Amino acid sequence: MDSGRSDRTAGARSSTGQDPSGRSRRPYRADPPGRPAREQRADRRDDAGLRGGHADAAPRPGEPARPAEPPRPVQPARPDRPPRPDGPPRPDRPPRRGHARRLARVRRAATAVAVPLTVAALVAPPVPARAAPGRPTAERTPAPGDPVGGPRLAGGGVVVNKAPGVPALPKIDAASYLIADGTTGDVLAAKDAHGHHLPASTMKVLTAATLVPRLDADRPVRPSQTACDVEGTKVGLTPKMKYKVSDLFYSLLMMSANDSAVALAEANGGVRKTLADMNAYARKLNALDTVAGSTNGLDKDLGLDVRTQHTSAYDLVLILREGMKNADFREYISQIDHDFPAPPTKKERKQGKKGGYPIHTHNRLLAGERHEYTGMLGGKNGYTIAAKQTYVAAAQRNGHTIYISLMGAEVQPSELATQLLDWGFAAQGRAQPVGKLAEPVGAQKKADQSGSLLPDAPLASEDSSRTWVVVAGGAAGAVLAVGTLLLVLRRRRRDDPFP
Repeated sequence: MDSGRSDRTAGARSSTGQDPSGRSRRPYRADPPGRPAREQRADRRDDAGLRGGHADAAPRPGEPARPAEPPRPVQPARPDRPPRPDGPPRPDRPPRRGHARRLARVRRAATAVAVPLTVAALVAPPVPARAAPGRPTAERTPAPGDPVGGPRLAGGGVVVNKAPGVPALPKIDAASYLIADGTTGDVLAAKDAHGHHLPASTMKVLTAATLVPRLDADRPVRPSQTACDVEGTKVGLTPKMKYKVSDLFYSLLMMSANDSAVALAEANGGVRKTLADMNAYARKLNALDTVAGSTNGLDKDLGLDVRTQHTSAYDLVLILREGMKNADFREYISQIDHDFPAPPTKKERKQGKKGGYPIHTHNRLLAGERHEYTGMLGGKNGYTIAAKQTYVAAAQRNGHTIYISLMGAEVQPSELATQLLDWGFAAQGRAQPVGKLAEPVGAQKKADQSGSLLPDAPLASEDSSRTWVVVAGGAAGAVLAVGTLLLVLRRRRRDDPFP
């Protein structure tokens, strides 16, 4: 195609407004030469507006004018909130009527709620913090220089007062021990009385002392498979049958059955709850050296050591002394033989007999045993590799009761216990005491109120629900206070003529 012809065709198309196909097109308004680019862009925007590019654009020629939008209605003022009058600025407005009275009502409402809560918090007895159930992590140690039972019991050595007619204190190969007169509460001699040691199965004394008053002796209990599979000494429980609580206590204190300890804990609501109850009970007895990490005294098998489970020779005597006040506890711990139930064998079923087998005590100082001790009331021994030999017992002669305990012994404790008991009866009433057995928390209060017609309030360490009562009461009071303040402020806002 010829270039000149192409230029002429393009020029003709520009002037006529038609393309070669005959279709009409909008005339093209060329920008005059020499105008600034800014003005040219402005003209293009105006052209777009004239073509209806925005709402305010003028109508095209021949088109009817667009109707104007009606004005928006003005929001009427609320009847209960009159418009602010014209006048001086807000800081110079006249004082509100009744403002002082409303503030006084707010103060009275807050005071009416805060005062009872404050008084309740001050009057309520302190609730001691509990160790984490199952895995205590910190030792509970008395304040230095102020141990329970007297200052002479603070040291780790032997403490004793010599007296005429009293034989020398026997040399006992044990980490700690204690001899006390149960009748007077006097500590006659001790070695490292408050030293922390692993308890082994003497922990079962605390388990029984805690649970005997709580559980019905005739209640049937079906143990879990976990209880039946526990490590160490067992009586042979099975989840296929139910056992009376009394049978479980016999096996616990007679033959040191670890499976019975777990089954009793399950009957009490679980192992974690039982450990919390045991630690609370120890605090009630002022056995502040004791932290229970298991219900049966196992240590390494459960990942426990002396930091997470311990007691002392002093605490063992306190716990046994308190347990011996219960008739059922005394029956369990002094029993020599007992028929323990079990599922019948095939032969027994054919003969119509009940199943079961006899169990025998592990306390060798009871009557008829190898190391029988005259006047023996009951005791509990224990052993693990980490704890070594442990023992706690009580014997009575001529109306006087002697308690002894020993921990960390290298040999079987029966002979050592015999020596300690003999010396205790010989020194009773002659040797000056080196300390005192602490009374349970609230014991003095009970003695002072023995003639009162009002019952004693439960001890904070005994009644765990009391903590929740205080917490729930405080929360309810706080909600009431907030609700009262919001109500007063809402009324104040509604009555305010100057929002």
